[in-house]
Amino acid sequence: MHTRFLLGLAFLLIGLVPAQAETWQPSSGQVQIAIWPGAVPDAISAQKPESVVPVTGHGGWMQINDVSQPTMTVYPAKGLNTGAAVVVFPGGGFRVLAIDLEGTEICEWLTSRGITCVLLKYRVPGGNDYWDDKCQCRITPKIPRALQDAQRTIKLVRSKARELNLNPGKIGVIGFSAGGYLVAQTSNIFAPAYKPVDAVDRVSSRPDFAIALYPGHLCRSGGEFNSSIHVTKETPPTFLVQAWNDPVDPICNSILYASALNHAGVAAEIHFFAKGGHAFGLRDKEHPVAAWPSLVESWLKEVGVL
Repeated sequence: MHTRFLLGLAFLLIGLVPAQAETWQPSSGQVQIAIWPGAVPDAISAQKPESVVPVTGHGGWMQINDVSQPTMTVYPAKGLNTGAAVVVFPGGGFRVLAIDLEGTEICEWLTSRGITCVLLKYRVPGGNDYWDDKCQCRITPKIPRALQDAQRTIKLVRSKARELNLNPGKIGVIGFSAGGYLVAQTSNIFAPAYKPVDAVDRVSSRPDFAIALYPGHLCRSGGEFNSSIHVTKETPPTFLVQAWNDPVDPICNSILYASALNHAGVAAEIHFFAKGGHAFGLRDKEHPVAAWPSLVESWLKEVGVL
């Protein structure tokens, strides 16, 4: 029944993404939906075709390269539907997407808790828009394509809350690494990063709650907080998790963001763990960091989402 509903919704509203051997496809029974009704804004010409590559490390994971056609896949809540939804932003340094480690596996956990999960396959256009080879430093790109996709997806989910059996006031986000930076962006940048394309774009893209794990791009050279992120009292309640021994995104990313949230008076819960490294997702079973999902669930109850 869920499959027929989502198929009908996809054909009626947005259109299905053609299945191609080289592109990532969700598991049987799930429908991948294009988030843009027509041409993708600020598309890059002559981009390599999307590909999926198995990667060793962290128990093995699937890496998506060269995403040019962003999509979302809706995973309905299992059992009692809480009415809440979470849009998932996988990590990958804005170069690739860790689609299972920080995507489908997260959706399995969320849906088992009665939360509708929306997995975003955002654009990673054959390189890292957030890195400058000349200065060897992180930058804010002139065209934030990933943010465009993230804002559009939140708007779509909220605009279709009735069809998806959701509470439009309980639409949150969760992101990992680069996806954690998208959490910070969508939590603080409410002005559209693209020109409106249809009625959906009249809906707010502000998430109602936000969860960021080992976020990157927030701590810049010299330990300065990213100047493009302006935390205010409008920033949604936020949950942060990071391991102190993260070798990829330094702990200062979460420390500086936590400090900004504190100064703005935003309700937040912060957890730092001694060990866990980077990209632990749900797979670390050897360290206390493995408790983060249960901590998130308790927090969601505390802030009235569950």
